Amino acid sequence: MADQATSTLVKKLMLAVVAMFGFGFALVPIYDVFCDLTGLNGKTSGSAYQAVDVVVDTSRTITVQFLASNNDKMNWAFKPAKTILRVHPGQAVNTHFFAKNPRDYTMVAQAIPSISPGRAAEFFHKTECFCFNKQTLLAGESIEMPLQFIVDQDLPKDVKTITLSYTLFDVSEKSLASR
Repeated sequence: MADQATSTLVKKLMLAVVAMFGFGFALVPIYDVFCDLTGLNGKTSGSAYQAVDVVVDTSRTITVQFLASNNDKMNWAFKPAKTILRVHPGQAVNTHFFAKNPRDYTMVAQAIPSISPGRAAEFFHKTECFCFNKQTLLAGESIEMPLQFIVDQDLPKDVKTITLSYTLFDVSEKSLASR
């Protein structure tokens, strides 16, 4: 009788372990969807913003800072053309980032953006961004990658600085294998 109870307990515990393991894997996509929908944690939309009746508010100036970093498996040279821009809400702004593949083989990269403070994400609209697509660079090739954005006029008045950070990931193996 004790062996049967022990066996049942072990089965239940194993089932709990499998369920927790599965839940752990499910958390990442659930969190990504949640952040995409709410703008939480500085996640921005992965598609271009369509500006309609945008009025430039010249009475306010917002400082936009740009950061670029590489994932630990990515070794491209990657940096913004300008690290700081001062913009007016509603103003369409163009800038770009530089990338260079120093390797002797073709690589594919994907940039993932993040905005700080997180509550500013819903007011930062990219109309064109290199982060919308994967970037393929041949051995030794370099590229200027465009970014066009608008800071919404409805940005809360107490937000004076927005930091846009991109992390570049190596997606060569997945991208080149699917061709």
